[in-house]
Amino acid sequence: MDTALLTRIAEALERLSPPPASAPTLQGADAFVWHPARPGEPARLAPVPAVSRVGIALLKGVERQKEILLANTLRFAEGYPANNAMLWGARGMGKSSLVKAAHAEANERFPGSLALIEIHREDIRTLPDLLNILRADRSDPLRGGPRRALVFCDDLSFEREDADYKALKSVLDGGIEGRPANVLFYATSNRRHLMPRDMIENERSTAINPGEAVEEKVSLSDRFGLWIGFHNCDQDTFFAMIEGYAEAMALPITADALRAAAVEWSVTRGGRSGRVAWQFIQEMAGQLRVKG
Repeated sequence: MDTALLTRIAEALERLSPPPASAPTLQGADAFVWHPARPGEPARLAPVPAVSRVGIALLKGVERQKEILLANTLRFAEGYPANNAMLWGARGMGKSSLVKAAHAEANERFPGSLALIEIHREDIRTLPDLLNILRADRSDPLRGGPRRALVFCDDLSFEREDADYKALKSVLDGGIEGRPANVLFYATSNRRHLMPRDMIENERSTAINPGEAVEEKVSLSDRFGLWIGFHNCDQDTFFAMIEGYAEAMALPITADALRAAAVEWSVTRGGRSGRVAWQFIQEMAGQLRVKG
């Protein structure tokens, strides 16, 4: 066949083929959602233009937790060593809100220093792929190297026969390559040990060496340098939450009327928490025709 014809065919095929996918970067936003590679789709970091969050000053009843996590996050943003963190405990007490608020506070003090990357629970097995991308990133505008990133997984837990915890364990341990110096892992969970109790007890009853079998699962939580507990709030703390929100939104209502309505709301919801307080304030703002 004619050489010129072969050349034209090769050039035509090259034009038809898609360009090679470029590696995802941490440019253009301060927050991203991780989408691992799927059949026919490359891995990507989807920018989040506006993070759904509340200011850190509005988080009430978690002062000690806020102090610990914020100090750790600020050290990391400045370039100093810091710890992976697990926030565990009562539902609706501001665990994920605190992570997002600490990230925003760090970027307010050190603009552009820290990216927040959300990874969904079902994608935990792809953590090593994400870390490889972050290790090679060169988008830090200040240092000209890898941008610092908080990888965040909300509501993390593992069920029976779930082996994904091994990927997380490898990341927390660092493996042979070591955890990238520009990455921390933050997780929230309602479980203290990330595993259901019946799973741990089943391992203990069926293993040849029960202690070693259980240790592998229970010790997953121990691999987080910070282990921050959140507990149910009392009525005074609940009032402090709603009053802080009401003041921030300038709700035209007296303190007595606000508290009376809040008590009724908490009774109908069957409990008190930061989430219940925020939902109550949204209800009151709507009733009082105050725009958020």
